[in-house]
Amino acid sequence: MTDDHLPLPLRYLLAARRSELRGLEELARTCELVGVTSQLVHALQKERGYANLYLGQPHTPLLNTLNGLTDAAQAHETHVRHCLQHVDPAAEHGPDQARLLSRVADVLYRLDELPRLRRRIRDQGVDGDSATQSFTRLIAALLSLVFEAADTALDPELTRTLVALFNLLQGKELSGQERACGTAGFSAGYFTDAQKAQLRHLGDAQERCFAVFAQHAGDDVLRAWTPIAADQSRVQPLRDIAWRTSPAQPVDPGLAQTWFDLLTERIDAMKTVDNLLVQTLLQRSQARLVQTRRELENHRVLSRRLAEQVDEPDLPRVFSLQEHVLDAAPQDGVGSQMARSLLDLVQTQAQRLQQVSHELDEARSSLAERKTVEQAKAWLIRHLRMTEAAAHERLQQAAMQSGRRLADVAQEILTEARKQR
Repeated sequence: MTDDHLPLPLRYLLAARRSELRGLEELARTCELVGVTSQLVHALQKERGYANLYLGQPHTPLLNTLNGLTDAAQAHETHVRHCLQHVDPAAEHGPDQARLLSRVADVLYRLDELPRLRRRIRDQGVDGDSATQSFTRLIAALLSLVFEAADTALDPELTRTLVALFNLLQGKELSGQERACGTAGFSAGYFTDAQKAQLRHLGDAQERCFAVFAQHAGDDVLRAWTPIAADQSRVQPLRDIAWRTSPAQPVDPGLAQTWFDLLTERIDAMKTVDNLLVQTLLQRSQARLVQTRRELENHRVLSRRLAEQVDEPDLPRVFSLQEHVLDAAPQDGVGSQMARSLLDLVQTQAQRLQQVSHELDEARSSLAERKTVEQAKAWLIRHLRMTEAAAHERLQQAAMQSGRRLADVAQEILTEARKQR
């Protein structure tokens, strides 16, 4: 039965609930995409690591391992492309999906470039730094999908889970970049000043990501994370050795394999927490869908009962109010009086949406701050010819000297930049 027979205000209330349901259905599909994306990111990180080793010391055992990792990454890529087929570019999408769709385009472009990069690696037609940068740009594009999913999600609980997942994935990616940087430095026997600065920057950036992750992750996820956080003590001694090296004080290049194996073990351990977060995300999105569908049906039943009780449609729809759950049926069935009035329905829905909006703002606050900082760094890199690490250090120093938050300093830079246009 359609809802056309209902009074117009009730039809609009139901339309609001249907709109919420459509948003959650789209979010559930996005969560599925995020799940397979996290798998592809991890596979590409492993392939990048062994590609770097192979380019540094090409021999058959490493090539065989690299080929196996490439096959695994291609399998995960197939799953990602399958999920992206459900994102129809010809369909109507809300304005909040524009950035996500743009990220999808970027991902597909970089995935299409991947076979060429793999051929060049096997032909020794690319150096380790260039290959690493190509993989890193693709992984960054994939992580941007997760960021946009978190930034456009319309459910506070799912948003918090997505924020935790994004920061964990970003921290894990920074750890992968640190693995590559350390492997190159130890292989050479010493670290240049630029490499030392890069190691420090990557270590600090990981700490920031993991702090935000811990702020939004649930207790079960944090319990799985605790031993990994404690394992940091195994990495720090090698970092200290790296910072003390120089051309005059080289170290055994064999430390490169020790470093690579240690960081790989740590990154693989992070993947178990990543998997737990993805599982939590998918379970919560499906549970939220079931709940919203049930609420919509209950809302529809209640609206019909309310409409049936109105004998004189021109009179204001105000009935006696009772304090119980909105969508619960009244204890005496339909009865002679309705449990809720139209006015009560409107007020309750408005209060619920206001609460959801407030919780979403809180959940997205770390994303908004991160976006501001990244935009300020991009401006410094572009206009002052700075490296990413130097730009972040400039922001940090300004924040410490002024006693303000990093995001506030970044916002000030962006405001001044706009004035100069």
